Amino acid sequence: MPFPATGPVLGLLANALVFGLSWWPFREMALLGLHPLWATALMYGLSFAVISLMRPSWFVSLRSHPQLWWLFLGSGLTNMGFNWAVTQGDVVRVVLLFYTMPAWSVLFAWWLLDEKPDRQAMLRLALALAGVALVLKTPETQWPLPSSAMDYLALLGGASFALNNAMLRKLAHLPESDRMGAMFAGGMCLCAVAAAACFPSGLVSLPDGLSWWPYALGMALCLLLSNLSLQYGAARVPANTTALVMLSEILFASASSVYLGASELSLRKLTGGLLIVFAAILATIQHNRKKDS
Repeated sequence: MPFPATGPVLGLLANALVFGLSWWPFREMALLGLHPLWATALMYGLSFAVISLMRPSWFVSLRSHPQLWWLFLGSGLTNMGFNWAVTQGDVVRVVLLFYTMPAWSVLFAWWLLDEKPDRQAMLRLALALAGVALVLKTPETQWPLPSSAMDYLALLGGASFALNNAMLRKLAHLPESDRMGAMFAGGMCLCAVAAAACFPSGLVSLPDGLSWWPYALGMALCLLLSNLSLQYGAARVPANTTALVMLSEILFASASSVYLGASELSLRKLTGGLLIVFAAILATIQHNRKKDS
């Protein structure tokens, strides 16, 4: 019998692949004079324009369903935190801190969706977080783990992504265009506001030249397709399962950054990564069994 959850899980994996590889084009754009906050605002603005032209009535849903504002907030803070951190900090470290997200997801799913975690969910969560701790807690590392602004941005992004996934599940009855409109609007507005607010202090500079536009256009298309995949997957599986399947982003980011010389692969990182992936596989298997029963 085919697994009913194959399609949604593949959608989540496609989204994880795009975000796992996104560090490279964001760094390239930064080298060409486009700060990641401006880049995110621009790319989400392009996607927002497409959604608004295809379905302008989504603005009505924003007024009649105020919970979409939580999706607006979650998407905006996720992209602001992750895209800025992964451009400036160590790729593997940022991605792993971002994926403290399963811990936040358990809380949001319990609060917003009344999905109380069972023993198997807690076991998977423990495996995943043990993998993260194994990678981050080297003998030289002092507690607490966050040691820079980029660390805190990554944690903010992870918590916001958990909120985003829980709200996608809660608002699954709304048309995908309504949810996507709120997400793209959040990514565009909050990143633009943050960039403008940080400009006077010199933390963010104005865009320089236009040589970055091919990267921005390509990433805008990838983000549009990846968000469609996230909408499809996150609205059809439990929030805790979404959070754990999305941990595959760690593999994509780690493998690509090591291959391109942006990170080093150690036995500790490899072992931790395997624990994280094993937890994600267990999440997928359990969800398929529930759907088949």
